[in-house]
Amino acid sequence: MPLLLFDLDNTLLPRDATFRAWAEVFLAENDLPAEDLDWLVLLDGSGYVPRSTVLGAAKRRYGFDRSVESMLEHYRLFINSHIRCPDSHVTALRQARSAGWTIGIVSNGGTLAQSEKIRFTGLAPLVDGWVISEEARCLKPDPLIFEIAARRCGFRPAGDWAAQTWMVGDYGPADIAGAEATGLRSAWLHHGRPWAERTYRPTISVPSLPDAVRLILAASELPLPGRGFASTATGRLRPTLGRLAVPASRLAPAGAKAASGTPGALPNVAGLPAPAPARWAGPATAAG
Repeated sequence: MPLLLFDLDNTLLPRDATFRAWAEVFLAENDLPAEDLDWLVLLDGSGYVPRSTVLGAAKRRYGFDRSVESMLEHYRLFINSHIRCPDSHVTALRQARSAGWTIGIVSNGGTLAQSEKIRFTGLAPLVDGWVISEEARCLKPDPLIFEIAARRCGFRPAGDWAAQTWMVGDYGPADIAGAEATGLRSAWLHHGRPWAERTYRPTISVPSLPDAVRLILAASELPLPGRGFASTATGRLRPTLGRLAVPASRLAPAGAKAASGTPGALPNVAGLPAPAPARWAGPATAAG
């Protein structure tokens, strides 16, 4: 049974939209200018800026007399009340499960906050397991965290487990680099952004999670599941070991310049080129 791993924030869950909803309420509750919403969103940095930095800047800007610690407590208490898993994502997960895929979540972040998101949004019964960096004591892109996810989903990270696994995520340096380092195939949710990394690239680039699942399931319907896929001269996919190597030109919409690196429409599965050799060097031992 193949394994499909997902990032959590801005992949399974619309994390940026959730922060924006919280920020709107924060401004309204404190009688602050509504036009400051974009300022708060800018500081948020899609969650990669420490919360103490964001809230500390807000404290100074608005002259709050309460501590940053109390603001953090308020933030943690209310942020998850704004988060929802889109119906289209739930449908995609159910389709993958019906097609015989094992499903897991690999998330960087705090154990309590991320676990609450998984349970509060109803994701827990839709997946076979999950791992969160704080409790695992390692972060994406460390291959160890992907191996832990595999174990928790019932896989033994040995043999050709990596050849049977896809990673879907929105953040290149964690999700896609981690998949590359572990020997997994990857689907990058570009959310309208160009791919900027030079030393590695996703197997496929797609605009949304349902698109990623649809393309992965389409490939899995071909013979010999658990292997990579490459096109033959007849246009049909043949099984291989390793990952798909999709050139930048295949990730761009029709008519776009390949040099721009702008991802767009889903690539034509039947026309995918032969993959590069797999680069799996055995289990990692580092944790951090």
